[in-house]
Amino acid sequence: MGEHQGRVVEAGRISYGAQPLPQQLAVAPALRRLVGLVMSLEDPHPVLDEMAARLADWEGVLASVAPPDERPRIGPDADDSRRVYVDHAYDIGAFNPCFPEYVFDRLDADHAEGRVTFPLAFEGPPGLVHGGFLGVFFDSVTQHQSCAVGVSGKTRSLTVTYRRPTPLATELRFTIERTVGERGIDSTARLLLDGEVLCTGVVNTVAADVGTLAGTRYGKRRNATG
Repeated sequence: MGEHQGRVVEAGRISYGAQPLPQQLAVAPALRRLVGLVMSLEDPHPVLDEMAARLADWEGVLASVAPPDERPRIGPDADDSRRVYVDHAYDIGAFNPCFPEYVFDRLDADHAEGRVTFPLAFEGPPGLVHGGFLGVFFDSVTQHQSCAVGVSGKTRSLTVTYRRPTPLATELRFTIERTVGERGIDSTARLLLDGEVLCTGVVNTVAADVGTLAGTRYGKRRNATG
């Protein structure tokens, strides 16, 4: 496995939807950084007026070419009037600025490790990560691991325990311990700073072969071949 654009790419992994466009991979982190800069301003700035006007223009242009139906293009009856579904099994933050980005350094069936830095866009209390985003993070990394190793499914429960405040703009480590049983998958993820546990996420999901999940008829991009 190798690192690419801040992500770990698993060779031969199964897809659960369309792959993000290269432009989406470039725009998402830029939007996240831009949100942080806007939030940090102390005084009005003329660039914000220009941004508001240009964003409205860009919204109009993109709305004119986007599919009119926001429902995902999934199943035998879906047509091109619906939007394409981008694969949410891996690295959602790489193409969606509302999700955090992270990097796996190790990814096995029973154990995983990686790094994450939460930017200003995810602030809750002063200088700290909003607790809800930590839940999103735990769900994202545990499902990523399960999809990558071949057995995954819908989340049944997610319990987050907060031990210490989680700082923004600080590289943190995370670990995941994962077991597959008869009733599902149990994953315990920990977020750490200098070896100290800041919070834990215990996630229970359905255990299903990824071939079953990937069998869903995800619509391709209109210009896709094959």
